[in-house]
Amino acid sequence: MNHRDEEKYERVKKQIQNEKGWYSHLFAYIFFCAAEQLFYAGVFDGGEFTSYIPFWARLITPVLWGIGLLMHWLYVFKKVHYNSFYKKWEERKIQEYMESEEEDSVSNSKK
Repeated sequence: MNHRDEEKYERVKKQIQNEKGWYSHLFAYIFFCAAEQLFYAGVFDGGEFTSYIPFWARLITPVLWGIGLLMHWLYVFKKVHYNSFYKKWEERKIQEYMESEEEDSVSNSKK
């Protein structure tokens, strides 16, 4: 495999890992929200504890987690990246460390 094919392979592999992570996130969302709704319906305690919880409380987790799931979906499938500042900072830091490594290797070779 040449260098270009290796880069393409790594990008595709990373995309597959991201998609796999999103589907795991979706499964967890469905499972836990369903369990929570069953709890609020009184399936587990016969309604003794859950009768005191206001109705709107059962919507907090699905709505907020759903927003997070939507943001994760946008990141994975629509390539919307919210962290462009972080990426630029990361690239600058990598460049700084590479330059300092080069300076260290040059100074060590002179000794």
